[in-house]
Amino acid sequence: MLTKYSYSTLTRIRHNLPNASPRFKLSVLFWVGIGVLVVGTGPLVLFGIAFSLGFISDPNPNPIGLGLLAFFTFWPGIVIMAAGLIVSFCRYRARRRRTQ
Repeated sequence: MLTKYSYSTLTRIRHNLPNASPRFKLSVLFWVGIGVLVVGTGPLVLFGIAFSLGFISDPNPNPIGLGLLAFFTFWPGIVIMAAGLIVSFCRYRARRRRTQ
Protein backbone atom coordinates (compact mmCIF):
# COMPACT_ATOMS: atom_id res chain seq x y z
CA MET A 1 0.00 0.00 0.00
CA LEU A 2 1.52 3.32 -1.07
CA THR A 3 -0.19 5.42 1.58
CA LYS A 4 2.27 4.27 4.24
CA TYR A 5 5.30 5.85 2.50
CA SER A 6 5.54 9.13 0.69
CA TYR A 7 7.04 9.42 -2.77
CA SER A 8 10.24 11.02 -1.45
CA THR A 9 10.73 8.20 1.06
CA LEU A 10 10.38 5.60 -1.68
CA THR A 11 12.81 7.53 -3.85
CA ARG A 12 15.37 7.69 -1.04
CA ILE A 13 14.97 3.98 -0.41
CA ARG A 14 15.46 3.24 -4.10
CA HIS A 15 18.56 5.45 -4.38
CA ASN A 16 20.19 3.97 -1.27
CA LEU A 17 20.32 0.50 -2.74
CA PRO A 18 23.95 -0.63 -3.18
CA ASN A 19 23.64 -1.44 -6.89
CA ALA A 20 21.50 1.51 -7.88
CA SER A 21 23.60 3.53 -10.31
CA PRO A 22 22.57 7.17 -10.67
CA ARG A 23 20.96 8.34 -13.88
CA PHE A 24 22.26 11.34 -15.82
CA LYS A 25 19.55 13.99 -15.74
CA LEU A 26 19.75 17.30 -17.57
CA SER A 27 19.22 20.28 -15.30
CA VAL A 28 16.48 22.86 -15.68
CA LEU A 29 19.13 25.39 -16.68
CA PHE A 30 19.92 23.35 -19.80
CA TRP A 31 16.25 23.28 -20.83
CA VAL A 32 15.95 27.04 -20.26
CA GLY A 33 18.94 27.51 -22.59
CA ILE A 34 17.26 25.36 -25.23
CA GLY A 35 14.11 27.46 -24.86
CA VAL A 36 16.02 30.73 -25.23
CA LEU A 37 17.80 29.41 -28.29
CA VAL A 38 14.63 28.14 -29.98
CA VAL A 39 12.54 31.22 -29.18
CA GLY A 40 15.33 33.56 -30.28
CA THR A 41 16.52 31.92 -33.49
CA GLY A 42 13.41 29.99 -34.51
CA PRO A 43 11.56 32.89 -36.12
CA LEU A 44 14.54 33.78 -38.33
CA VAL A 45 14.98 30.15 -39.38
CA LEU A 46 11.26 29.86 -40.17
CA PHE A 47 11.43 33.09 -42.17
CA GLY A 48 14.35 31.73 -44.19
CA ILE A 49 12.50 28.48 -44.85
CA ALA A 50 9.34 30.34 -45.86
CA PHE A 51 11.36 32.56 -48.23
CA SER A 52 13.16 29.62 -49.83
CA LEU A 53 9.86 27.79 -50.36
CA GLY A 54 8.34 30.84 -52.04
CA PHE A 55 5.77 31.79 -49.38
CA ILE A 56 7.16 35.34 -49.24
CA SER A 57 6.73 37.32 -52.45
CA ASP A 58 9.19 40.11 -51.61
CA PRO A 59 12.27 39.68 -53.86
CA ASN A 60 14.54 41.39 -51.31
CA PRO A 61 13.31 40.57 -47.80
CA ASN A 62 15.03 42.24 -44.86
CA PRO A 63 14.01 40.59 -41.57
CA ILE A 64 15.98 43.04 -39.41
CA GLY A 65 13.84 42.50 -36.31
CA LEU A 66 14.15 38.73 -36.50
CA GLY A 67 17.88 39.04 -37.12
CA LEU A 68 18.33 41.24 -34.06
CA LEU A 69 16.30 38.82 -31.97
CA ALA A 70 18.50 35.94 -33.10
CA PHE A 71 21.66 38.00 -32.56
CA PHE A 72 20.81 38.87 -28.97
CA THR A 73 19.58 35.41 -27.94
CA PHE A 74 21.92 32.95 -29.70
CA TRP A 75 25.05 33.24 -27.54
CA PRO A 76 23.20 33.65 -24.24
CA GLY A 77 21.24 30.50 -25.10
CA ILE A 78 24.47 28.61 -25.83
CA VAL A 79 26.08 29.84 -22.59
CA ILE A 80 23.01 28.88 -20.51
CA MET A 81 22.95 25.43 -22.13
CA ALA A 82 26.67 24.93 -21.40
CA ALA A 83 26.16 25.99 -17.79
CA GLY A 84 23.26 23.55 -17.52
CA LEU A 85 25.43 20.73 -18.86
CA ILE A 86 28.17 21.54 -16.36
CA VAL A 87 25.69 21.59 -13.47
CA SER A 88 24.16 18.31 -14.64
CA PHE A 89 27.55 16.64 -14.93
CA CYS A 90 28.65 17.85 -11.47
CA ARG A 91 25.42 16.57 -9.90
CA TYR A 92 25.82 13.23 -11.65
CA ARG A 93 29.41 12.83 -10.41
CA ALA A 94 28.39 13.74 -6.85
CA ARG A 95 25.56 11.18 -6.90
CA ARG A 96 27.88 8.56 -8.37
CA ARG A 97 30.45 9.15 -5.60
CA ARG A 98 27.75 8.79 -2.93
CA THR A 99 26.57 5.42 -4.28
CA GLN A 100 30.04 3.87 -4.44
